[in-house]
Amino acid sequence: MGEVLLVAQASDSAARMGFQSGQLVLEIGHGSDCDSALRSEIEKTIGSTILSGDVNEVVDAVILWFRESDGDLVDELVDGLTYLSETGPIWVLTPKAGREGHVEASDIQDAAPTAGLTQTTSMAVATDWSATRLVARKSGKR
Repeated sequence: MGEVLLVAQASDSAARMGFQSGQLVLEIGHGSDCDSALRSEIEKTIGSTILSGDVNEVVDAVILWFRESDGDLVDELVDGLTYLSETGPIWVLTPKAGREGHVEASDIQDAAPTAGLTQTTSMAVATDWSATRLVARKSGKR
């Protein structure tokens, strides 16, 4: 019964994250600790496999799994922007507080503007993972 609950939570999370059929999604930082139910639900929602590694396409969204020990968050964000459409989000997925590899929210808030991004939303998306949505800052606003 617990497994059904996790799938339902992942299903709700994929929808709340705004994924839609036909989108191309790039994943960075995937590891054995990542939430497989959430990944599966995103793939089911977009109707294709999540891309990884070097891609030649512009993608609609980037999923960045990031842990405290993963290095420089700004560098990872800039790498993700390389493939991202102008309007697409980067979802930074981090272990929740109390979990190994937890990243403080302030670290994401500090890294985002340096990479040219703005934080818009944060939410719990899986048992052990939280997500923060970052989008490109609008230039030329008057």
